[in-house]
Amino acid sequence: MQNSKLNPYLNFSGTASEAMEFYKSAFGGTMTMMTYKDGGMPHKPEEYGKIMHAMLETPGGITLMGADVPEGWENVIGTNVSISLSGDNDEELTGYFEKLSQGGTVQEPLKQAPWGDKFGMFIDKFGVRWMVNIAGE
Repeated sequence: MQNSKLNPYLNFSGTASEAMEFYKSAFGGTMTMMTYKDGGMPHKPEEYGKIMHAMLETPGGITLMGADVPEGWENVIGTNVSISLSGDNDEELTGYFEKLSQGGTVQEPLKQAPWGDKFGMFIDKFGVRWMVNIAGE
């Protein structure tokens, strides 16, 4: 079992691929990217090429994640960052989701995602955006 990790998650309006490549050129490291089409998300065909999830892992231990927000979702420059909790400890991470989302707004309930993990999103009662991803079997 790995430890849970806390990472920044950046949101973009169609420029996630370019931005993440830019950050990779600055930090180095290994990057993975998945489009909405690759991830099986039922968004509009014109969004299939947008980035559903990108992750840059650097030699220095920095993990930076990002995505293009779907059409219709708010994306305000300056407040387009979420905190991402991830790992494989279902009990621990589910507990964080339940505790931190109390009094807030759940945007995506914590449930099985198309990529095999459990995933959920919420805005806590202080307006902070959170994402929780629990690695699948």
